[in-house]
Amino acid sequence: MLLRHTPKKITERKALMINPAKTCQPIGAMYASLGIHGCLPHSHGSQGCCSYHRSTLIRHYKEPVSASTSAFTEGASVFGGQANMMQSITNIFSVYEPEVIAVHTTCLSETIGDDLPQITKKAHTEGKIPKGKYVISASTPSYVGSHVTGFSNMVTSMAKVAEPTGKKNHKLNIIPGWVEPSDMEEIKRMVKLIGVESILFPDTSGILNGPLSGEYKMFPDGGTTMEQLRSAGDSKGTLALGEWCSADAARWLDKSCKVPCSVLDMPFGLKATDRFIDALRIIAGVNIPDEISSERGQLVDMISDMHQYLFQKKVALVGDPDQLIAMTEFLVTLDMQPIHIVTGTSGKKFEKRIREITKDMPYEVNVKAGGDMFLLHQWIQNEPVDLIMGNTYCKYIARDEDIPYVRWGFPILDRQGHQYFPTVGYKGGIRLLEKMLGVLMDRLDRDAKEQEFELVL
Repeated sequence: MLLRHTPKKITERKALMINPAKTCQPIGAMYASLGIHGCLPHSHGSQGCCSYHRSTLIRHYKEPVSASTSAFTEGASVFGGQANMMQSITNIFSVYEPEVIAVHTTCLSETIGDDLPQITKKAHTEGKIPKGKYVISASTPSYVGSHVTGFSNMVTSMAKVAEPTGKKNHKLNIIPGWVEPSDMEEIKRMVKLIGVESILFPDTSGILNGPLSGEYKMFPDGGTTMEQLRSAGDSKGTLALGEWCSADAARWLDKSCKVPCSVLDMPFGLKATDRFIDALRIIAGVNIPDEISSERGQLVDMISDMHQYLFQKKVALVGDPDQLIAMTEFLVTLDMQPIHIVTGTSGKKFEKRIREITKDMPYEVNVKAGGDMFLLHQWIQNEPVDLIMGNTYCKYIARDEDIPYVRWGFPILDRQGHQYFPTVGYKGGIRLLEKMLGVLMDRLDRDAKEQEFELVL
């Protein structure tokens, strides 16, 4: 059934990917764009591409996602889509009145060689962009990179909106990387508790996890404003959370606007959150608030109480590189053993970092950047695990191999709640622990013989 045809024997594959552990660049660019206040993402390509990108985000976040398209046909695919985009800009500002249009390319427009900056400049010259409105763009060809690459490219385009005045605003830029809207809320909460004024971009909180009010808003109240993005060039520094998602934008601000940057791991788990909180403490020049210390203590207490059920459990992980690095460290901190780790995003730097984190483990770790879930399944067949953590597509492996499974990452298409419950920070660490412990202890109950079926484990 399902994936049981996956062979146990592993053979080298250079030109074939089976069950990819990624999706395409424009999806990442579209998600980042939704984190700008009053922004309409625009797919410069065919209607089918735009529909796919929207539907993937809608199925994950269970929220409406508005986006427009240049609606390529055969003519635009051969002769270029400049005319389509020029007409699109006119129509969008006239009909929908967004604050900003965030354009990303697709395979079609990249293959024909459309120059988005040139088209945008022409639209400005011809007066198609109203005063006080913006058009930003990012190159996001689907046939290279991944959704992580597309997210990074669009966030870098957001950074390029910055207009330094030479007068510092004493704020801190925080680039959260591809995390859930709930995670962005949690990051803002922790930053506020420590007393740091910040500009978080992108910020999808309130946009993809907003309340059901009975009133449809094409442009919800949340998101980073264009005014905030312009002032990002006057900030006193930038914290980029994640090398793959956030570092390029932070380094651009450092190089072009003289805003010094630091690149940290995403604050999943105990140690990565410690480093994030400590960086904020140093920037603010304050002691860590009691509320933050209490939350950390709660996480440590839960780790201590439940250590016996986590100790030496073998884990298979699949996801995005920034998230996997922090999660691997968290699992090692819990004395668990992440032994199979796959990301669909390429980069030998990722493999090196994972090996550094797991260097003291008693087992050799299988790690692959630019890998797929077919390979992950083969690894599991050769070396079984106690737990799988990854997106919805892992459910087939978990079912076929009868392994406990925690949904985590992107996309999660068959469950809800991830857009409302954070997994970053100390509170998020407690949430992750609860999810892992829940599936592992459910398995203990399921497999226990009748005489060993205990009320309290």
